[in-house]
Amino acid sequence: MANSRALIAVTDFGVEEPELLEPVSALTEAGVEVSVLSTSGKTVQTVTGDKDWASTYEPDGSLEGVSADGYDILVLPGGTVNADTLRGNADSQRLINEFADAGKPIAAICHAPWALIDAGVAKGKTLTSYESVKIDLENAGANWVDQEVKRCPANGWVLITSRNPGDLKAFNTAVIDELNG
Repeated sequence: MANSRALIAVTDFGVEEPELLEPVSALTEAGVEVSVLSTSGKTVQTVTGDKDWASTYEPDGSLEGVSADGYDILVLPGGTVNADTLRGNADSQRLINEFADAGKPIAAICHAPWALIDAGVAKGKTLTSYESVKIDLENAGANWVDQEVKRCPANGWVLITSRNPGDLKAFNTAVIDELNG
């Protein structure tokens, strides 16, 4: 895991707290250099259960101008507002496509697969997500499964998805296993 780098992309508000903090912790403990970048570079307000204010988090910078170069995996935490905002953000959409085009893995949990739909990378893939995202993924041409974690090889790259914060242990393990090869 030495020299592995993870990029966690978030917005300023509405990030599901455990879906940000637990991957940061698991990756850091595994020896991965983690960069949390937000759409604006400003303080991130996390939530629990999509509605209750939780902690704040200081990102390492902004997504603007950042490329997939120098990173080994892209991680997208959930939170309804976070995921919905990422799907409409040009920088996050560009990064998703850069990672896919470079053959680098992308991991998305809970509502975050919404961003994969808008980036055009969900079609033809087998994914999981928060249950309410199921119909959106199916309408985008993805196959939805009800599993705690789904690893889907995707034309030279890998997509890792999970359903909700209860799946974080499996999600984090799958992300770290992917980096370990």
